[in-house]
Amino acid sequence: MIEKAYPRLGERVFWETLPNGLAVCVVPRPGFSKKLCYFTTDYGAIHTQFSLDGENVIAPAGIAHYLEHKMFDMPGGEISGCFAQLGADVNAFTSYDMTAYYFTCTERFDEALGLLLDFVSTPYFTEESVQKEQGIIGQEIEMNADSPDTAVFENLMGCMYQNHPISVPILGTRDSIAKITPEILHKCHRAFYAPNNMFLCVVGDVDPEAVCAIAREHLPAEKTEKAPRVDTWAEDTKIEKHLVEANMEVAMPIFQLGFKCPDPGKGERAVRTEFVADLASEALFGESSDLYQRLYEEGIIDSSFGGGFETVSGMGMLTVSGDSDYPEKVKEALLAEAEKLCREGISEERLLRMKRSAMGRRIRALDSFNSLIFRITAYYFTEFDYFEFPAIYEKITPRELTDFLRTAVREENCALSVIYPVKDE
Repeated sequence: MIEKAYPRLGERVFWETLPNGLAVCVVPRPGFSKKLCYFTTDYGAIHTQFSLDGENVIAPAGIAHYLEHKMFDMPGGEISGCFAQLGADVNAFTSYDMTAYYFTCTERFDEALGLLLDFVSTPYFTEESVQKEQGIIGQEIEMNADSPDTAVFENLMGCMYQNHPISVPILGTRDSIAKITPEILHKCHRAFYAPNNMFLCVVGDVDPEAVCAIAREHLPAEKTEKAPRVDTWAEDTKIEKHLVEANMEVAMPIFQLGFKCPDPGKGERAVRTEFVADLASEALFGESSDLYQRLYEEGIIDSSFGGGFETVSGMGMLTVSGDSDYPEKVKEALLAEAEKLCREGISEERLLRMKRSAMGRRIRALDSFNSLIFRITAYYFTEFDYFEFPAIYEKITPRELTDFLRTAVREENCALSVIYPVKDE
């Protein structure tokens, strides 16, 4: 393995790419009893169009999440009990652009790692179990539909995006999951669960070479050809529909405001765009900003107010959300304040304070196993080594922040989603 040192962060990390194409990263934490492992595929809810064996496949919405659920089924029963016997906790999640399987343990790490690699790489789908899962996930879909926080976001995405599949819920719909069969699950597993489309990351007091040896033992030795997939979608930053409203059981209105941004791409350029956008957000509406203090004192926002820059493969957006009786006033104030900052500029001193604060948060988060391993994984799929983040902050200038605000925080690429309380009859 290659050992890479990051002196500024006091970190050393081991990297290896196995002959089958699997990338492995081990972050040593000597003396810690806890060990955390992520086995992640570069495949999420948005990846429903791909080619396999010369066939163009369009999978039903929600299939990545459905597949995640079904991977826990094994011929002898559900896999979680096997991890419990090892004293390990196993779980998984599906996001828009990746699916992660992970476990934590304090002992018998090697056995738990082998078990994780085995079950994630071994599909087992029966007609009966696949049909049964439709009812389970159907209940999840209904629960999400009753969640105001979920509804306000999904309504906003449907308003902002016409072509990008972020407009479709991660869970899919009852109609879409009804089309899922064992055959299509097998196709998706073959397309995206090959080692060269996956990433193995471990944080803890483990032997890096042993991690690679276990991966070689439990996974296929040969590299397979990646399945071509649709990864870009034509989207104009302008928005046709700027407001979507609904009524649900909430005590007061909740809102989410979105500003549609160009696709930041991948690599260092994309990460720099993200960091610039987050710093610009802090300058515009962070808790120490003039706008936040003014809106809070006027009772227009409360402590629930906040936001930042978000990216999913093929898109980027700046979002702000919270509880407020005056969501339109929040929008108007943000637009006006962004214009003011662009006109007056942001001082070097203010930017330096924000950089130090942002850097401090990221450095402190290195002590959190969960935060660290998630960020390493997410940035790996963005084609960026997360431990290089200090160098990105160093290069950012005040002009970049105002340039971002000037192009992003505009009326034409803005949409507002509001959930109002149900009206009394």
